[in-house]
Amino acid sequence: MSPDQLYHHLKELSEKLGINILEQSFKQVRLSVKSGFCRVKGKDLFIMDRNLPVAKKNSMLVKFLSTQPHEKIFIPPAVRALLHRNK
Repeated sequence: MSPDQLYHHLKELSEKLGINILEQSFKQVRLSVKSGFCRVKGKDLFIMDRNLPVAKKNSMLVKFLSTQPHEKIFIPPAVRALLHRNK
């Protein structure tokens, strides 16, 4: 599976869990900002730096999503295996 395909599947899983991924460019922000999970006005968000390489985006999402309850959601077997290896 290509990194782009994996990213697509991870974003899809996130949406099924009710966590929206919001990609923003942090280059113009004058504060130290990192990608990650947050809750804003009761909504679950994973804010992602748009300028990160897809491999880094995948790594962060795998680490986060492996901690979320995803056992009852259909996920391609290769993605599920990756999530379980990172628990």
